[in-house]
Amino acid sequence: MENRIDQLFANKKSGILNLYFTAGYPSLQDTAHIIKSADQAGVDMMEIGIPYSDPLADGPTIQASGTKALENGMSLKLLFEQLTDIRSFTKMPLLLMGYLNQLMQFGIDDFIAQCKTVGIDGLILPDLPIDIYESEYKVKLEAANMHVIFLITPQTTEARIRKIDALSRGFIYMVSSASITGAKKDISSTQVDYFERIKNMNLKNARLIGFGISNKETFDTACAHAQGAIIGSAFIKALTNAVGDLEGIVHQFVAEVKGKTEK
Repeated sequence: MENRIDQLFANKKSGILNLYFTAGYPSLQDTAHIIKSADQAGVDMMEIGIPYSDPLADGPTIQASGTKALENGMSLKLLFEQLTDIRSFTKMPLLLMGYLNQLMQFGIDDFIAQCKTVGIDGLILPDLPIDIYESEYKVKLEAANMHVIFLITPQTTEARIRKIDALSRGFIYMVSSASITGAKKDISSTQVDYFERIKNMNLKNARLIGFGISNKETFDTACAHAQGAIIGSAFIKALTNAVGDLEGIVHQFVAEVKGKTEK
C-alpha cells in the first residue's frame, strides 16, 4: 500500500494544513477525539507529539502541554492503545513526533511494529542524526513503509539539505527560523528570502513550513512558498481553552486558519 503521506502530496499540491498536538492533552483520553475532529474539519495531516520530559526543540506552550500530558498519565504504550482503532475513522496521514531516547526505551523494533499495526505513516525525530538514520534505521523503517521527516533551518548548509532530500521520503520540514517553536503573528522578509532560496533548489521532496505559523496570514504566506504549513503552538493554545467543546474548538480553529466562516 502506498504511504498516505505520498498519496496526500500526489493529490494535493498546495494549501496543505498539518496540525501538531500533544497526545494526552488537554485530557488523557482526548487523543483520538482530537484526530477525529480535525479530520472532520478538513485538516490534511496530523502530527502527534509524544510527551517527553526534556523536549529540546519545543517552546513553552508545547513544553507545558507535554508536562501536563505526563502528569495526566500519558505514555507511549497508552498512546498506541488509544490509536488502536484510529484507521476505522480517518485516512489522514498520521505522524508521531518524539525523541530517539523514547523509542530506544520502548524498543525500536517494538515501536516500529506498533506503528505499523495502528497505521502511522511517518516519524519526526529532531535529535536523530541523519548519518545514524542512514546506517541503523533506514532499512527497518522503509521496510515498514514509514517515512522519517527531517528538519532544515535557515542555517542548514546546501550540502546537508541536498543529503536530507536524497535520503528523505514524504516531505521536508522547513523550520521557519532558528529558534524554538512558538506562535508568531507575522513572517519576516528574511524568512521569505529563506523560503524562496529553498524553493529554488528544486528539491525532489515536498516542503512544509513550521515554527511560528499561527493564523490565516502566516499560513497563507507559508503556502505561497511551500506546499503547506504545520501549526503547533497556536493549535495547542486553542485546545487549552476548549472547555467542554473540544470538537467545536477544533472546527473553529481550522475554519479561521483557512479563512472560512463556520455555519
